[in-house]
Amino acid sequence: MTTQTSRPEPKRLFIKTYGCQMNVYDSERMRDVLRPLGYQPVDTADNADLVVLNTCHIREKATEKVYSELGQIKKLKEAAGGKMTIAVAGCVAQAEGAEIMRRQPAVDLVLGPQAYHKLPEMVARASRAVGERLETEFETLEKFDALPKAREADGPTAFLSVQEGCDKFCTFCVVPYTRGAELSRPVDDITLEARSLAAQGVREVTLLGQNVNAWHGAAPKLEGGEEWGLGKLARHLARIGGFDRIRYTTSHPRDMDDDLIAAHAEVPQLMPFLHLPVQSGSDRILKAMNRGHTAEHYLDIMRKMRDARPDMALASDFIVGFPGESDQDFEDTMSLVREVGYAIAYSFKYSARPGTPAADMFGHVPEEVKDERLQRLQALLRDQQASFNASKIGETIPVLVTGKGRNPGQLHGRSPWMQAVHFDAPESLMGQIVDVKVAGATLNSLAGEYVAAVEVA
Repeated sequence: MTTQTSRPEPKRLFIKTYGCQMNVYDSERMRDVLRPLGYQPVDTADNADLVVLNTCHIREKATEKVYSELGQIKKLKEAAGGKMTIAVAGCVAQAEGAEIMRRQPAVDLVLGPQAYHKLPEMVARASRAVGERLETEFETLEKFDALPKAREADGPTAFLSVQEGCDKFCTFCVVPYTRGAELSRPVDDITLEARSLAAQGVREVTLLGQNVNAWHGAAPKLEGGEEWGLGKLARHLARIGGFDRIRYTTSHPRDMDDDLIAAHAEVPQLMPFLHLPVQSGSDRILKAMNRGHTAEHYLDIMRKMRDARPDMALASDFIVGFPGESDQDFEDTMSLVREVGYAIAYSFKYSARPGTPAADMFGHVPEEVKDERLQRLQALLRDQQASFNASKIGETIPVLVTGKGRNPGQLHGRSPWMQAVHFDAPESLMGQIVDVKVAGATLNSLAGEYVAAVEVA
């Protein structure tokens, strides 16, 4: 007589991700390292065995939002009789690790962005109530070496981290303190992960980094072994096969070299979309921000990009009301926006980040002035975005189908210029690139009609 051993029930993992695409990638990798321990992702924190908050420190009041969320999760942990592990990861964890554990004793683990490969070990130690529960050391290369080389793709698009950290030290930004110095992953490691994604049907890959165009690395020996920049890496990934689209984000003007610009003209897979934050159009404010570029340098990059790809869609970030910003400084920003013409942009009022040089600067702008300037800037940016989207009406464009729409029979996808596109078509097209004739446009999306491929007899 034989006895059957039942397989253990999978453990439930809930990860809430805040902020940038890098955090989305990091959350995916945390799922990868926890999968061998039997953790399966779930959609809510209710009844989860492990809850991870992957935090972002960029936006205003980010820390207080984390504590508010932890208060709600603490109640779930109490309702479960304490049988829930709570972890705080990401940039808030890096910046305020010990304080998090002091203010919220329900937290079991705190780990910074460079420690995700240690998560299984930390979870195991927490379950035994032994060992260190706080890990915020900077060990970026060790992290990438220790993470699984293969990944489980989720759909036709994927992020691929190639660079971490920042050496720019903009006076308003906490990233150098929470993510560490700039480090680039080796070409061979990137290639191995890219091949794994392509083999699983990923059609569009987005290369990630805090300053992704600062990436550099030694080429494979078969390629001559010389130093590569991001342009050569894009060419290399395009030759792998499988990827129809390659993107990268986020870039810095100081690292936008001519070879990367030329790659946009030479590599069909490199999409005609560039997110290049400028923050201000005033040279005086750019200097105070320690951006390391001028408005004219930025505009020169924009002109070169459009020469390389006339259909290029441009995106940017703006901060209004930086300490010392005068009316003329703000008008310089408005002039730059009018000259460039953006497809999409993100704009915010300056808010002080403790520990950054700008927080101690003189000349902080009154809130009502920041509000008025932000409203004017956003009105101009909305007009430009609406005009760009409307310019696609009547065109037939390639759309990568990424999911179902809200209505029955509807699909949605992404244009080469990052617009969301909605259209009616069969679900069998999921994951494919199809032609859609654009019939309408709103501020945030396009709507169109699927153009079925005609079979040649």
